[in-house]
Amino acid sequence: MVEIKNNQSFAITNDSKDASGCGIFGIFNTKGELIDGSRVVSAIDIMRDRGNGLGSGYAAYGIYPEFKNYYALHLMIDDDLAKRAVEDFLERRVTVAERSGIPTRGMKNRKRPMFFVYFVLPRAQGTKAESEYMSESDADEFINKLVIFINENINGAFVISSGKNMGVFKGIGYPDEIANFFRIERYKAFCWTAHNRFPTNTPGWWGGAHPFGLLDWTVVHNGEISSYGANKRYLEMYGYKCTQKTDTEAIVYLADLIVRKHHIPLELLAKIFSAPLWEEIEKMPQEQKQLYKALRIIYGRALLNGPFSILLTFKGGIMALNDRIKLRPLVVGKKDNTYYFSSEEAAIKHVCSDIKDINSPDAGEPVIARLTDEAYNVYYGVEDEED
Repeated sequence: MVEIKNNQSFAITNDSKDASGCGIFGIFNTKGELIDGSRVVSAIDIMRDRGNGLGSGYAAYGIYPEFKNYYALHLMIDDDLAKRAVEDFLERRVTVAERSGIPTRGMKNRKRPMFFVYFVLPRAQGTKAESEYMSESDADEFINKLVIFINENINGAFVISSGKNMGVFKGIGYPDEIANFFRIERYKAFCWTAHNRFPTNTPGWWGGAHPFGLLDWTVVHNGEISSYGANKRYLEMYGYKCTQKTDTEAIVYLADLIVRKHHIPLELLAKIFSAPLWEEIEKMPQEQKQLYKALRIIYGRALLNGPFSILLTFKGGIMALNDRIKLRPLVVGKKDNTYYFSSEEAAIKHVCSDIKDINSPDAGEPVIARLTDEAYNVYYGVEDEED
């Protein structure tokens, strides 16, 4: 029996506010070379003063090669009752190839939830004979709805990531504390993002820490989305439910809706999130003007108002983006095949002291990095099966 949610557990509130706080960091290798988790921990911890211990976290891609064709559901669960409810629900809806606790260490003087990973396929993909009946897009939509249902309806349980060959690790604490808790040094990934949170208008609780994830999307964010109310109502028209009590969650759902469902390229998603001002659009060449006017009219309620810098990760890539007048810092560097993204240049130079190519992107201009075709096939290609 599914128990309806009525509260959020493991919450901590703090009256201190610093609207310019939060630190974000990312590393991405286009050839898929694996990067030790200790590097990203070292970099985000340089920006420790941007947080206050109310939340931090990490997203890592390429960490489950043995289950790369399965959806890796990372669940945060309050107690055994919630765990039974989740597992009863999953048994009816998906094929579970493997389940286990996510390795953790203890945390002194702090109540915390339990964390589990379930490697699953939608039921129609449970056997080779049935797999042809569900396309990849249908499977993504199935998992999308499954995640939203659990997060909205099963009391004491939240799916914090649900993509393939990736996972999110987050909670209440400073970056080094969360890294130690989740043993981040054990993981190697071709893409990492990290966050050090200073909540502005939302409570500090385990599920409300960054990154936020849905399917292969994750986001870390510095700033404030003042359009959250409009964004939330727009998303609800398409069946999305914002349950994490923070504005950042809407960014992930908007990306999923606009790119995965509406097939809009990432480059144009950036221009929806960080849209040019109307007076700028009027000065554009006619064809470009028509395009941007159409985007503003169709996706006006997906515009992200307010100061922000974000790192949006997806299957095989990452996008860095500022708001349209650049009210939050964002620095991007590149050395050989590795991109670095940060709130502060010092964090990049801490892990790559000899980097030369480093700059601050223009307001509203995305920086996008992707895996090479060869690397993408390694991490996401379907393995050949014996007849």
